[in-house]
Amino acid sequence: MLLQWNKFAQKMTDAGKRLLATYMQMNDPTLNGTTITLELPNQSTKEEFLTGCHELIGYLRGKLHNHDITIEVIVNEATENKYAFTPQEKFERLKQINPTIELLRKTFDLDV
Repeated sequence: MLLQWNKFAQKMTDAGKRLLATYMQMNDPTLNGTTITLELPNQSTKEEFLTGCHELIGYLRGKLHNHDITIEVIVNEATENKYAFTPQEKFERLKQINPTIELLRKTFDLDV
């Protein structure tokens, strides 16, 4: 299932539908029976994903030969903190991963 999920995400990226592909790749989906569960960071992301996922459901049902497949989206507000958008947020995220980056920034007097 995950292989077909990723193939569809790549297909959407190639077709210029990057928003749907981005939502699909935010977290790995889990499969429980015939229900695919995906965690997204907020309600608006969930609503946008659900409006564009009809093509995804059709694709997965065909490729996996299972017409009972459904997609369930769970909103997890804690997931939202994983994504950094501004340069400062990106730097803070890198600093969490590798604290010595602060030493590098100070040593070379770099701006964020």
